[in-house]
Amino acid sequence: MDLSTILNTLDHFFTYPLFTINQTPITLSSLSFFAFIMCGFWMMNTLVRRFLRNQLLKHSKMPKATQYTLTRIIQYVLLFVGTVIAFQIIGIDLSGLAVIFGFLSVGIGFGLQNLTSNFIAGLMLLFEQHIQVGDRITVGDNEGDVTEINIRSTTIRSLNNVAIVVPNSEFISSTVINWSHGDPKTRLEIEVGVSYNSDLDKVMNSLLEAAKEHPLILPHPEPKSWLMSFGDSAWNMRLLAWVEDPQGRRQVQSEINCAIVKKFRKNGVEIPFPQRDLHLRTPLPLPISSTGT
Repeated sequence: MDLSTILNTLDHFFTYPLFTINQTPITLSSLSFFAFIMCGFWMMNTLVRRFLRNQLLKHSKMPKATQYTLTRIIQYVLLFVGTVIAFQIIGIDLSGLAVIFGFLSVGIGFGLQNLTSNFIAGLMLLFEQHIQVGDRITVGDNEGDVTEINIRSTTIRSLNNVAIVVPNSEFISSTVINWSHGDPKTRLEIEVGVSYNSDLDKVMNSLLEAAKEHPLILPHPEPKSWLMSFGDSAWNMRLLAWVEDPQGRRQVQSEINCAIVKKFRKNGVEIPFPQRDLHLRTPLPLPISSTGT
């Protein structure tokens, strides 16, 4: 087999039409060229994102969440432009974006509704910024910090340092607690029961001192101690205090709990055990029946 025959065979192999899109035959060579162009735009997208993050936006006063949103939007725009250019170069007419919407409708018909809804939800998260990178959030039973917002899902780093991947649609269709959105101050509510024999003034002062002496408790709004209700064996007290950073509230609450125990012991305040009264009754004598022999 001579060289010309081999070249003709390869040419026929790479130019053989696999399928047709919008009256344009798609061959193996056009697919390879399309993939090459997309890889080039992907590499350029990575370089641009790194330049923005490490050079241009690093020294700006723009909030980090806004910087993240800006880089993500630029990434999506570059990928979209690269896709359009790649289609145009291989000869597919995208006038009016009819082909893209056709692909989308076909995808939805084949069960990609979740992917589409997650993508749209991801765009809504980036533009609305109700949830931003670095926020402390609670979704269902999962609490953690947002580390990444992607096209399909959002990554949360849990309190146990476990990465939890949540579909973006969950943030739109379900209730999400964002501890950091808007005003990040968070109120702690610590409940404790004290004996009825305790000095109420000492109890109230001990609770307030335990809160005010902690360095992370805000002076304004000032801490408050309340007598909430009268329990079976204790006064049910509640301490209210504010912290500025919601991410450390659990540690602060633990330290205040320890301080309350020390204050109570120092001031002679007792935290009673649950008590139950048990009454024993003498059983009535059973009648003895006589039987004949």
